[in-house]
Order: sequence, then C-alpha cells, then structure tokens
Amino acid sequence: AAGGPLRYSVREELPHGAFVGSVASDLGVDPRRLAARGARLTSGSGRQYLELELGRGALLVRERMDRETLCELNPTCFLSLELVIEQPIEVHNVEVEVLDINDNAPRFPRQDYRLEISESAVPGARFPIESAQDPDVGTNSVQSYQLSPSRHFALDLKGFQSGSKLLELVLQQPLDREQSALQQLVLTAVDGGDPPKSGTAQISVRVVDTNDNPPAFDRSTYTVSLLENALPGTLVVKLNASDPDEGSNGDVIYSFSSYTPQKVRQLFSVDPHSGEVRVNGTLDYEESSSYEIYVQATDQGPVSMAGHCKVLVNIVDANDNAPEVVLTSLYSPVPEDAKAGTVVALMSVTDQDSGLNKQVSLRIPPGLPFTLNSFKNSYTLVTQGKLDHEKAAAYNITVTATDSGSPPLSSQKVIHVEISDINDNPPRFEEPVYSVYIPENNPLGVLLCTIKATDPDIAENAYVSYSLLDGEIEGLPVTSYVSIKSDSGNMYAVRSFDYETLREFQVVVQAQDAGIPPLSSTVTVYIYVVDENDHAPQILYPTSTNTSAALEMIPRSAYAGYLVTKIIAIDGDSGQNAWLFFHLVHTSDPGMFRIELHTGEIRTTRKLGEDSTPTFNLTVEVRDNGEPPMSSSVAITVAVVDRVSKIIPDTRRHIKSPSNYSEITLYLIIALSAISFVFLFTIIGLTVIKCYRYSLYGDSCCAGFCGVRERSPAELYKQANNNIDARLPHGLKVQPHFIEVRGNGSLTKTYCYKACLTAGSGSDTFMFYNTCGPTGTTGPSAVMTERHLTGQSGQSAQNLIILKNDSITPNEPKHPNPDWRYSASLRAGMQRGEPYHLTMISAYSVLCIWRRQESYVEDQEGLISSGQLSPVLLQVR
Repeated sequence: AAGGPLRYSVREELPHGAFVGSVASDLGVDPRRLAARGARLTSGSGRQYLELELGRGALLVRERMDRETLCELNPTCFLSLELVIEQPIEVHNVEVEVLDINDNAPRFPRQDYRLEISESAVPGARFPIESAQDPDVGTNSVQSYQLSPSRHFALDLKGFQSGSKLLELVLQQPLDREQSALQQLVLTAVDGGDPPKSGTAQISVRVVDTNDNPPAFDRSTYTVSLLENALPGTLVVKLNASDPDEGSNGDVIYSFSSYTPQKVRQLFSVDPHSGEVRVNGTLDYEESSSYEIYVQATDQGPVSMAGHCKVLVNIVDANDNAPEVVLTSLYSPVPEDAKAGTVVALMSVTDQDSGLNKQVSLRIPPGLPFTLNSFKNSYTLVTQGKLDHEKAAAYNITVTATDSGSPPLSSQKVIHVEISDINDNPPRFEEPVYSVYIPENNPLGVLLCTIKATDPDIAENAYVSYSLLDGEIEGLPVTSYVSIKSDSGNMYAVRSFDYETLREFQVVVQAQDAGIPPLSSTVTVYIYVVDENDHAPQILYPTSTNTSAALEMIPRSAYAGYLVTKIIAIDGDSGQNAWLFFHLVHTSDPGMFRIELHTGEIRTTRKLGEDSTPTFNLTVEVRDNGEPPMSSSVAITVAVVDRVSKIIPDTRRHIKSPSNYSEITLYLIIALSAISFVFLFTIIGLTVIKCYRYSLYGDSCCAGFCGVRERSPAELYKQANNNIDARLPHGLKVQPHFIEVRGNGSLTKTYCYKACLTAGSGSDTFMFYNTCGPTGTTGPSAVMTERHLTGQSGQSAQNLIILKNDSITPNEPKHPNPDWRYSASLRAGMQRGEPYHLTMISAYSVLCIWRRQESYVEDQEGLISSGQLSPVLLQVR
C-alpha cells in the first residue's frame, strides 16, 4: 500500500541532471534497497521529464521543462508521477510543481497599430488598443504600460486596472493635417519580473483631411517679358498654386478668371492641371506692348475654395529676321594657276529687320585660299593664296552672315567652287632606278619589267605614255634591243641576249603626259644579262677528230706519277658555269692512268712493265658546273716508246697541204714589209723635222753632222747672269718645258714657248731678251720698253730687266712677214707689244722662252716651227 504523496517543486528551464529532491530520504529507505527492489518512476503523460537515480535515491531533471508549454496559462503547474517499488510492491504518488521564471517578455498581438482620425475630431475622443500578452504568471506577467510623449494623445489605464484586455487612447488636443498628417506613437508593456522585460507596439495615427484651406499662389503678380516672335505654344509662365489639403480637397484646377478680356483669351491659354500659360496666337509688339492675364486656382473639395493671381506679359521687340545671302554671280571652275585677287563670286546680303538688327557682317572659315571684300551690302569672294588642284579639287565655302541684333541671328550659304587642273606636274616614277635581270638566250618579246609612273594631275594631263630615248648600245640603236609599250610601260626584249657578247646595258625611259605643253621625266633602266650554261667546254689541247685520236707518247721507263699530258679546255660561260671538271671515262687499262679533277693532268699510277702493251686508248670528258652540266670529250692514244725523241708523230694530223704554207708565207712577207716601210718613213720624217727645227734656231748641227753651233739661249742667259748657276743645285739638269704666254688687248692669240725650267733659282726677277726689234730698227741701242710680265695672279713684275736687244743683220735671211694674215687691230697689237700673261709658271724656275708673233704649227715636241723668234729669258721665283 502507498502512503501520502511526495511533493516537490522545481523551476522551469533547469538543465538535465538538476537535483529535485531525495526520494530515499523522504521514504526513509536505504538507497541501496531501492535499487535492489527495482524502484522506478512512471508517468501517465508518456513523456518523462524527471528520472530516479537509484544510487542516491534522488529525483533529477531528465529533460528541460517549459512551464508555458506544459500548463499554458494555468496559474499553477504540476507533474504527477508514480514511484513503483517491488518485493513487495509499493506505489507512491509524486507531485512535482513546476515554478515559473520570467523567461517571456510581454508581446502585443500586432506590432503596428494604424488609426485614422479626422482632423475635425474633438478632444476627449477615445480609441481602443489591444493590450499585450505575457505567458508568464504572477508578477512575471504584464504589470504596466507606457506611451511615448505626445501633446495630442494620452493613455487611459482604468480598463486595464479593472481586468479589461483593452486599452484606450484619448485625444487631448485638436489635430491639424496641414501641420502634421501622421502621428507616430510607441506603446510599451512592462512585466514585473526581475529584471523586468518589456514589449513595444507602433501606433501610427493618420490625420484625415477636411477641406479647410483655399489654394494659394506663390506670388500674387507674375511679370514676364516675351519676344514678339514667340511661336504658338511658347511657354509664357508656369503658375504654381498649392492647397495644403489632401485628396480632392487639395486638387487644384487653373482657369482664366472673369476679369480676363476675350482678346487675351485668344492670344494665351492656361493648362488647367499644370498651370502653364502658353502663347496661343500671333503677338505683335506694334499692336500691343503688354497684356494682363487674370488666373484663378480652385480646389475640388465638397465646398470648393479658390485663389487668384495676375500675370503681366511685356512684349519685347525681337530680332526675328535672319540675314539672307544672295549669290549674284559664280565663276567656277577656277584654274589652279589663278593669280591672287581673282574674283570667284559676287554676293549681296539683306535683312528684314531695322536698326542694329539690320547691320550684317559676312565671314568665311579660316585656312582657305579665299577672302571676302565688301562694298556696302555687296561682297566679292576672291583668291588670296596659291591654288593646287592636286591638294583640293574643289572647295565648299560656307559664307556666314550675322546681324548685330541681340542675340544676333545668322544664316549660312555654301558656295561650291571647283579648281580646274593645269598641267603643272610631270610624271613621277615609282622607283628612282630600275634594275632588270634577264637570263641570256631569252625568247624574243619576253617581258623585262614594267615601268610605272604616276601623274597627280587629272584627265589628259595625267595620261602617261612611255618611250625610249634615242641612244646606242654597241653601235646599234636602243630600239634594236628593247621596246616599251607606250600605254602600259611594259618593256620587252627585241632580241635574244648573249651574256658572252653583252653583259649589261642601260636604257633611258621617258614618261610624258598628254598635257599642253606636255611634261616629262626620265628614269634609267639597268638591264643585266644573267649567264646561263649554254656553252659546252672547248678542249684546246689535245685535239682529236672523228677518225683519229690525239697521240701522246711516254717512255717505257716512265715512273709512277709521270705526266703524260695536260688537258687544256675553256668554257665560254662565266661563274660556276665555267668551272671545269676532268674525268677519265674510258681507258684500255683502268688502273694505269689517273686524271686530276681540276687541273686535267693525266699521270701514270704505276711504273710501266716490260710486257706493257705498246698503246693505251683513253677517253677524257670535260664537264662544266652548270645546271644541267654540259661536257666535251677527247680521245687520246698513248704510245709507249723507248725514247720519246725518236718517236715520229702521226703526220696525218700535222702535215698540211703546200698551198696552206704558201698563203701563210705570203701574209708574213706583206706584214713585215709594211712594218719596215712605216718604221723607215717615221725615222726619215723625224730626222727631217729635227733638222728643220735646228735650222730655224740657227743650229748647224743636224742629224749627227757637226758644224759651228751658235750659243743657245741658255748660254746667253748664263752669260747675262752667271751667279744663277752658283745657286743651282749640283748636278741639276734643266729640262725644256713649254709654257703658255697670252697677250691682252688686241693681241688675243695664244703663243707657245720653249722653256728651260729649274727649281734652284732663288731670285724673283724676270729677265727678258728680245733679239727681234720692231721693223726698221737696227743697232744695239734699240731697246723695247714698257714691257710687263704678269703671272696668273695678275700682279705686274715691277723689277723687269731688259738684258739684251740684238737686231737681225741685213745679210741674215728673213722669213716673209706674216702680218698680212691678221686684221689691222691684231697687227697693231703685235707692233705695240701687248703685255704678256703667264697662265702656267713654276716656282723657283728659270724660263727660256722663244717668242713667236704669228700663227704656228705644233710639231711632235710642241715647238712652233714658223715666224720670227724673240728669245725671252725669264727668271721666276
């Protein structure tokens, strides 16, 4: 049987294993006996929140408990358990009270309460609000409420204190939607726990409007200035009227008031919703300079209310006419070589306005080769720079006319001016020089190259034709080698070129346009003939015929490496095509001979034996290095003899007919005779000329025949100035030279003189001897004066010394006077003795000059062989 129930209390939300009470102690039983008797707890709910610890006999929390879940809103909460003990069976009732803790905050049914209250509501009006709920019990439940500060509302808690679940919100002061359309309040519920917890709710109070305000404009009078040329639809002013009411009470409609005249209603319109006043007709400043518009704004409330304003529109005289450019004359196209100042176009300008609005100026864009000249309202477009059709074939000139109005109005007119081309550009070749490489043996008419020239001109001025300039190549005209197509510039070969005959040549191509006059340019085309392997090697030695082979002999005692013969061959080609290689293609004894690949030397490879065959037959092939290679061959018979000198050659190859020998002999005799005759004639001629020269100079020694010889001019010079030899270097021989002395004035003929020059003279004195006085002058006292000698610098020799003047004796034969062959002015110049000019003279030289005053014939030594002689000795430094 069971005794009274066991009562325990435990707080909610305790963790697993929390101690509730000692069952063994309360029953007075040893904990070990409880375990031995199988004590256990049972619950009718099916969920075990508590458990029995047999070791201690204690009641523990098995699972966390939530009082609000177990008992909801009951003020008390108990768990009923049964403790069953066996042997013998005992059943004890256990009641465990779950105590509440403040684990829940107050919560309103809604987080946001929305109230709509008319602004016409009177103070004291009440508005109910649901109270907050708290699952906790006792003091842990809701104990008080708080409302955020507000001068319009207060919270009445009398119902809450009497146990009602509704709260009341009381209006304290009248509402005005125009001042505050929305009131935001916060209601707070606080429980009595420790620490206390709270919950809040938002209360939004929207003030409902009533039509208690009329529309009002932001200004009572609007003043607007409007141009007279304002188009219909132009915005005059945008009116703004506001109504603080809402809804239809605040909707504003704009309209003309009854004070607005009918004329104004025709010229202007007002938008009923936006309040925009726009032009509805044509304004004219001369008709009316201002307009007054009366506008009213009306709301849409049950009892509508209205506001009024006035719009004063002042009309402004505007620059409403743009200037107009009228093209009177246009002279296009303009040649590109037109001079600056050439008139291109004539223009006039008009403007319908008056005053400053009528004053117009014209301009064109900068950077154009044109300019404007004005005269009142007329303008001329003229050129001011160089025109070039190749840079700009046409110009679109934008003429801008601007008046002086405010703001200024402008208009534009585009004048299209074309530039006509003239032939001012010669053709230009794409390449400065053309180089063409053509293989030899080319077919006739093969294309060598294409010459291309361009001309920046247009039409016929740009049409280029090609031609070959006249010239010769190895004595033949250029056209016999190449030709060129006049329209395309294609150059073709007229003949087949042979590298061995002509390796390179050049032609000049002319490109000429079709302008008037035509312009042309030239370019040089270098044509190089490329060698091909078109010549087979030619074997010069030894030679063989189709019937017999070349014969070579070797002694029987020839040793290994003995030179049998050497193949001499040439190739008409060049480069690698002329590289020759020698091959022994056939031999009667393959191991007996060998041939050098590059030199063509045939040598023995071993010593000949006593039993060697008497002859060997060889075939040598000479092959070049062309692609494909070409070759020639020669057959050689090698005869083995005891002694080479006694071997009789094959007379069939060397003995020629007697007629051939007789012809050669005849040619040799004729050649030797001709050479001997020419040589003999040359010796005789030189001897005669030499003797004739000495006879002219008074020398009696000619061609080896000795006689009495007069003193030479050099000796005269030494006698006149013996101290010169002392200054000459020892062993220095004076060699004759020729210098050129020119006369000035009327004597313009050039004379040559024989000069004896030396580099050892140290004097800067000119010494002059003249043995030929003027006609009719005799005696040793005749002296030529006023003689001047000048060098190339043109400076006169001031220290002129006349050493000697010997006249020709009457008995001495004279040559005829040749002066009849000259004009009177030349003869006068010769008689006057014009100053001499030396065009070539050596420093530190002794000059022995033979002067001749007539025409001359130059012999092989450059000596003048006729006329009167005037020896002149010059010492030049």
